[in-house]
Parts: sequence; structure tokens; C-alpha cells
Amino acid sequence: MSGQDAIGEAPGPEVIERIARDTIARLPAAFAAHLGDVVLIVEEFADDETLAALGLDHPLDLTGLYHGRPVGQKSSMDSGSLPDRIHLYRRAILDEWVETGVRLDDLVVHVTIHEIGHHFGLSDDDMHALEDAVDDARA
Repeated sequence: MSGQDAIGEAPGPEVIERIARDTIARLPAAFAAHLGDVVLIVEEFADDETLAALGLDHPLDLTGLYHGRPVGQKSSMDSGSLPDRIHLYRRAILDEWVETGVRLDDLVVHVTIHEIGHHFGLSDDDMHALEDAVDDARA
């Protein structure tokens, strides 16, 4: 079940997390090798502090966020810092799903890849290419 099949009930956080973890599992090995310490968190909304830091007024405006330093900027001097985290915001994802009509699994893949792209410091074009690689692996 892709999370697309449930009728009358919004997919829970476990569905969003399963799709995101499946996405990570389908990444090319060169990327997956650098994601072992990244924590995946599915929350209902971004908190007020996060929204304020990003200059956003409404929690439905943020579907995902990467907290951490991109791989190329890491140093051995980073010990003691929090682990890198990818936050996926369930309610904002569901709102976008309803508004756009995009398949839920496709949307979660897109948001997950976008946040992974920030972990690697990728350009938008590189993120799209990585998303295409994951889509090919899903087919």
C-alpha cells in the first residue's frame, strides 16, 4: 500500500516514514553510504521557532527540512554536535497532496530527496537527477 489507497482516513506518520525509508533504501550506494547517521523524523508540523527562523508564517508552508551540515562541509572537529536530521512534516505534505493531486508516494519521495540533497549540498538539477534514479529503482 502506497498510502494512496486509504479512503476516508489520512495516512498516518508511519506511512510517510515508510515511504521515506523506502526512498532512502533505493538511493544509489554512493549516497546511501553517507546517510547512516542521519536521523529521519516525521512530525505533524514544524514548530514556531523553525518557522520563524525560515521567515514562514504558516506551518503548512513547510513540508520538510534538513538540519545539519552538508557532507562537504563536515570536519573531524564537529564531534559533540547533534546528528544531522531530516524532518518531514506530515500535515503540510498531506495538504500539498490534496491541493496538487500528486500521488502521495511521489510527493514524499520528492520531499525526502530534496532534504537529502541539502545533506549533500546538491543543486536543484542534481536533486532532480537523484529523484529520477530513485524513480527508476521504484519501477
